[in-house]
Amino acid sequence: MSPQKKHWMVTLQEVFYPALAAVGIPSNTITFLVLWRRNCMLSRSSTFYLMAMSVADNLVLIFIVILELSVKYHQQEPFWSYVPWCSLRDIFNYGAYNASTWLVVAFTVERFIAIHAWKLKTKLCTPRCAAWTIAAVFLFSHLFALPYYWSNASVHENNQTRCVYNTDVPWQFIHTLVWFQTLQACIIPFLIILTLNGLTLRLISHSNRVHVTAGLTSRVNKVAPLLQSRIRKSVVLLVMVSMSFILLSATRAVTQLILRTTHMYSFDRNDYNLQINIAADTGTMLSLSNAAVNMYLYICTQSKFRREFVACMRQVSFYCKAKL
Repeated sequence: MSPQKKHWMVTLQEVFYPALAAVGIPSNTITFLVLWRRNCMLSRSSTFYLMAMSVADNLVLIFIVILELSVKYHQQEPFWSYVPWCSLRDIFNYGAYNASTWLVVAFTVERFIAIHAWKLKTKLCTPRCAAWTIAAVFLFSHLFALPYYWSNASVHENNQTRCVYNTDVPWQFIHTLVWFQTLQACIIPFLIILTLNGLTLRLISHSNRVHVTAGLTSRVNKVAPLLQSRIRKSVVLLVMVSMSFILLSATRAVTQLILRTTHMYSFDRNDYNLQINIAADTGTMLSLSNAAVNMYLYICTQSKFRREFVACMRQVSFYCKAKL
């Protein structure tokens, strides 16, 4: 496609994806270091989950945003169009994306248990349990992506090498993979996060009503506050992280369901005269933005993290000045 005929959506993505990686990778790295080296007044299990999310988000930015999408828009024949990268590409891509998604789910479940189930909290909301859960998420996320090794094939057509769905495998295999990925990366995580967040917000609302009633009946001293300041901040962090994930991923989830349930599934995804392609690629950009926003959510919602972040930046600045 010549520059004169290049669609504005293509130009936007050529600029957006490198910028997203340039912003996201440093912010995730800084987040990991702040959580690792500083005391942000979070439980150790929550800290483990947030650190793991930073690692998974960086893998998404490296494998999907840089090595696939940025390269796609700046090279006519990307390296992953050739064997063996064509077969391996989606294993790393979907493995990273699935890990990033399910770590948000695991963090939501962990915080839900910590707030709702006091007896289970001492058993399940521990650093050891968090470490095993994180390892399992990374392992199964990549295991579930292994079938994509057989789904793609490198073909040479019209003097160009491309990585496309393998025509030698049954179409049922391809459709099963596509629907399984849609279910386990969009639908199921959405249902779990929305349900648990709804129950958590319901608990907060009920707790507030109890405190008001206790005050009116002069029994304040007999009612222990359910959500202390630290727990409130934990709830705010949980809701912000999980709901931003839902909001940024919603457009992609809807467009992918439309593409998979209508005849649009067979359309040329590079034809931007079709509005569904513009909507789908917009959803992809918003969804991948999840991998770059968490540090800013922590800064906005966690005063202790904000102070530690500023202290860390001052320390780095002082170190750089001393070297100069």
